[in-house]
Amino acid sequence: MPEGCMEVREKDWDIVLQNVSMQFGEKKVLKEVSLHIERGEIFGLLGPSGAGKTTLIKILTGQAARTGGSACLWGRDCGQLGREAYRKIGMMLDNTGLYERLSCYDNLKLFAQIYGIPMEKAEDGLQAVGLWQDRKQTVGKLSKGMRGRLALVRAVMHEPQLLFLDEPTSGLDPATSVWIHKLIKKQQGQGTTVFLTTHNMEEAAKLCSHVALLSDGTIVEYGKPEEICRRHDRERQIRILLKDGERVLMRNESTQAEMLKDYMAHGMIETIHSLEPDLETVFLQLTGKEWK
Repeated sequence: MPEGCMEVREKDWDIVLQNVSMQFGEKKVLKEVSLHIERGEIFGLLGPSGAGKTTLIKILTGQAARTGGSACLWGRDCGQLGREAYRKIGMMLDNTGLYERLSCYDNLKLFAQIYGIPMEKAEDGLQAVGLWQDRKQTVGKLSKGMRGRLALVRAVMHEPQLLFLDEPTSGLDPATSVWIHKLIKKQQGQGTTVFLTTHNMEEAAKLCSHVALLSDGTIVEYGKPEEICRRHDRERQIRILLKDGERVLMRNESTQAEMLKDYMAHGMIETIHSLEPDLETVFLQLTGKEWK
């Protein structure tokens, strides 16, 4: 058994990756990726298209064989997952796997029969995502947002311990994205570990307790979103809105203390904010690449 798989059994981790590499011909898709993902957290793997996010999910779920390193779920090598392990996994990938000619209800009914799940779970899920009125509609006639909600219901109706979501809100309208975010948080509240890939930095900052920034198959930064942003705050600026409408931008340093004290002493401040960079700006600083 790989050393990382032995280690995960002694920790509160569901996923351990150590120096995972993946190569297609001459192209290196993943380059010695190492991660530890805690039980019950929402973890975000962030990167632009082609960074290697989907490949990593395929390795973790046994759909692709890595060319180097170790990858483990619950202390078991990802290449040796059995039926019981897969029953604990939920997946919502780019290819949703929904049957186009079947209705929403029949898609979930089929899945429930395979997993031995009471149909009440499917009915509750359709109610929760606002698809009950459309339960008889064939999947082929659904909008992209409705498909996304249906795919997520299918991924969670068997109450997985580990949920993989690959770009779950890509191309969806804001209202549908809010639906999906609520469902993701609900799953975490029930103890599910969520592995989320996204190129939406705002989404990651809102949902994830830890994130990793992936660029050309390499992790260039890891940590809590707010801590990453503070760590790379080069400008260290404060923005002040005065009560007369004037906006003041000043450095967050001791030389500005007297000016700030004067504003406060005279009750002139309406709002005050520090200006840390967002995750997209951090990515640009680290890689020199625009986020796409």
